[in-house]
Amino acid sequence: MKFPTYNYEAQKQAQGFLLVAGCDEAGIGPLAGPVVAASVVLDPQLAKERRSKTKWWYRVRDSKTVNEKERGELEKFILDNCLDFGIGIVSYETIDKINIHNAAMLVMQKSVRQLKLLPQFLFLDGIHKIKKINVPQEPVVSADSKILSVACASILAKTARDRILCEYHKLYPQYNFVKHKGYPTKAHKQALIKFGVSPVHRKSFTFVKECLNAKAR
Repeated sequence: MKFPTYNYEAQKQAQGFLLVAGCDEAGIGPLAGPVVAASVVLDPQLAKERRSKTKWWYRVRDSKTVNEKERGELEKFILDNCLDFGIGIVSYETIDKINIHNAAMLVMQKSVRQLKLLPQFLFLDGIHKIKKINVPQEPVVSADSKILSVACASILAKTARDRILCEYHKLYPQYNFVKHKGYPTKAHKQALIKFGVSPVHRKSFTFVKECLNAKAR
């Protein structure tokens, strides 16, 4: 298993960028619910040392490699030890209006704007920079497995989004959102076929469209 380090942030700080943030999103692939992003500014005094079991960030890694229980534990460590964090949310209605790529760019922009401490440099997961953010940026492929602040952001984004889907589960238990969090699992697709499309599904997504068209016939 690959663990991120603070090396990327430390290199930028050595160049004079004292406040470095990491940003990541969660929820591009699901058929339902919002896309959520987080931005995190870590305290260099707490993060720059070598990895060891005594460090709060010892188990922090890409949220996709962490089970739900451990994500909750790591979320608390991150919130207790970071200098600042911001959460952005873009609804399923907006996703349908502007498409998922634009929604992902918008939600990361929103998460950065939620920071109280304006970062001097920003690392992003992926290949695209955020528009309308006047901060030097560097997108890095698989940054959530390489860069500690981005890995922290991936966990905060994932846990925030999971809570939203658990609330949806209370409204629409037939889809079992609490289990798959809106991702296109076999069980989720079967529920869509059986029960139809709920108000929180992304109607611009192909499989959801097919279910809507099938009902209309």
